[in-house]
Amino acid sequence: MSKTETHQFQAEIQQLLNIVIHSLYTDKEIFVRELISNAADACEKLRFKQSSGNGVFQSETAPLITITTDDQAGSITITDTGLGMTHGELVENLGTIAHSGTKAFLKQLAEEKKPDVGLIGQFGVGFYSAFMVAKKVTVLSRSFAPEESGWQWTSEGMGGYDLTPAADLPRGTKITLELKDDAKDFAQANTVERIIQRYSSFVPFPIELNGKRLNTVQAIWARNKNEIKEEEYNEFYTFVGHDHEKPLFRLHFSADAPLAIQALLFVPPRNFETLGMGRIDSEVNLYCRKVLIQAKAKGLFPEWLRFLKGVVDSEDLPLNISRETMQDTSLMQKLNKVLTSRFLKFLDEQSEKEAAAYEKFYAEYQRFLKEGVVTDFTHKEALGKLLRFESSTLDQGKLTSLADYVKRMPSEQKEIYCLLTPNRAAAEASPYYEVFRERKFEVLFLYDAWDEFVIEHLHAFEGKPIKLAEKAELDLNEPKKDGALSDEAAKALAGWIKQTLGDKVGEVRVSKRLVESPAVVVDADKFMTASMRRMMKAMKQDAAPEAPVTQDLEINPAHPLVTRLEAIRQKDSGLATSVAEQILDNARVAAGLLDDPRAMLTRLNHLLERVLAKES
Repeated sequence: MSKTETHQFQAEIQQLLNIVIHSLYTDKEIFVRELISNAADACEKLRFKQSSGNGVFQSETAPLITITTDDQAGSITITDTGLGMTHGELVENLGTIAHSGTKAFLKQLAEEKKPDVGLIGQFGVGFYSAFMVAKKVTVLSRSFAPEESGWQWTSEGMGGYDLTPAADLPRGTKITLELKDDAKDFAQANTVERIIQRYSSFVPFPIELNGKRLNTVQAIWARNKNEIKEEEYNEFYTFVGHDHEKPLFRLHFSADAPLAIQALLFVPPRNFETLGMGRIDSEVNLYCRKVLIQAKAKGLFPEWLRFLKGVVDSEDLPLNISRETMQDTSLMQKLNKVLTSRFLKFLDEQSEKEAAAYEKFYAEYQRFLKEGVVTDFTHKEALGKLLRFESSTLDQGKLTSLADYVKRMPSEQKEIYCLLTPNRAAAEASPYYEVFRERKFEVLFLYDAWDEFVIEHLHAFEGKPIKLAEKAELDLNEPKKDGALSDEAAKALAGWIKQTLGDKVGEVRVSKRLVESPAVVVDADKFMTASMRRMMKAMKQDAAPEAPVTQDLEINPAHPLVTRLEAIRQKDSGLATSVAEQILDNARVAAGLLDDPRAMLTRLNHLLERVLAKES
């Protein structure tokens, strides 16, 4: 007759069980993942023993994890053919703190002063999560060692456990949970299958539920990428990305330092945010040794990389992070920095190796990169390398990088110049572009409404300040043209325009950068631009109207309209005043700053009448 041994749980274990039973986890289904993870660990340890040459009995039994549910009996059983446990290991692992990490676990709870905190996975005490749902737990186990016999461990989680010899057991461990009345749903096969598919799809050993194999998709991120076929990558992307198109880019890499990481990341072929689907969430799942830690992991990548899909697996997680709640923000910050830097390096490499593919990527995802420049100081410089713009020296539609722009800069040019414009035609006709065309300085044409804020945050590239064209302080460096006003006459005319227009204009001065345009408006605030004012105005549509903002006016002393204005201002002050007002409004139109054209149109019609009257 077999003799039953009755043991008391160590005080710390009893304390732990009291916490677990009173809902340590808000999501009780975690116990399935924890017990399967323990089973996978046992199979992995057995495989290591076998590969090291140690004798193992029942070697013909392949590593396997089986789960059976019995809704009639209200139970669930999880069995593995792994390493198994001896009598001493059952006592040590399930009844004391020697290997469970319980003391550290309880110390953490005491320090954080939170009774409801998900830390089980952090300290390797996941076995006890079974008591969240079970009124009784029975463990049958037999060690791989040939001389060991089997044992039965039984507990109701209240005070202690019983150990009884068990004959004729196969190698491995079998855990049966008699479920509490409020947890009988876990005896339903469909409930357990959903949990396994969510958390344990990539466990490296077969998982069978009531005879049905569940984990059929391989964790290919853990394999050597040289051994993986393109079709396998595409099939895996379909699985994790829920997308039947091929990904635009794929990055598969591993690293050992500063963290052990295996990652497989995909860029979808389309930007789903532009398809009217609203703001998307990251779909990169975080794993530890092929067991899901967090789906759509928060904080793994910065927000501006939320378009990525795939998996990240880090063996460092169990030491620093729980399977349910990620506590160690410093570890997440390290992961974030390593992963983000590696992906940016990959994009930079692709822009050189696969220029056409990168242009397609940029067309879809440039807004995300620009968001990164504005919001992510850490990676701002790396992101700056990835930006692309049209250029005044390249054909329409052809994009260039800031790095290539800098390579083309003549020695006398010290700044990178950009022009905010709705399109190329408007850029080339802009009065702000004239001085650059004459000086043969390359200008980047910025068509996106975000670009001004991007350039403002980027500020410089490779030590070269980035300047918006309307803020650049460039002169034509040319001799005065025939017919141009003298310096004295031009200054006198500028003074008269200011006196005549009064508060409608700020400072009026003679321009040294205009070629074909009679005048241009320049914002008096050196930190403000015309496009920025337009955007701010659009954001304040429903707000109370603000006082009108006046701009400075620069006049071109060589333009016929300006020279003739100087000639008539002494003879016909009324006509001269109308012309000065029209020149100002024309310049505002060119800058996109004329909000109400009614007064301008009335004046323009009056001027046309006078012109036609003289011709008749």
